[in-house]
Amino acid sequence: MTPLEKLKAMKMPFAELKGVEFVEAEKDRVVARMMVRPDLCTLHQTIHGGAVMAFADSVGAAATVINLPEDAKGTTTLESKTNFIGGAKEGTTVIATATPVHRGRRTQVWTTRLETEDGKLVAIVTQTQLVL
Repeated sequence: MTPLEKLKAMKMPFAELKGVEFVEAEKDRVVARMMVRPDLCTLHQTIHGGAVMAFADSVGAAATVINLPEDAKGTTTLESKTNFIGGAKEGTTVIATATPVHRGRRTQVWTTRLETEDGKLVAIVTQTQLVL
């Protein structure tokens, strides 16, 4: 099973609720898309910061999963930091690309860059995942 097939086969109910679609997955890079729907917005039909953070968290966690050691039971987020750079309007698609900063025995650290389809930077998220 390829890393992308593994992610698509996993049940991630909250990611599914947000409409996250994984489109690329390798050990060093995971890419997903999410449409900015009205229920993910705040004022002025702009994506809510919580939706941005939750999207990045799902992608970083998925990247960790495909990099877990064979004997690991799973992962959970220990810490997450978001730098909000710009907005994304309702109806646009946001693309999240997660790349590793550190993949250790007990923790992994991922940076996820979120951009609109036309390349406008929305946020940069760095998260630490605990290997269970």
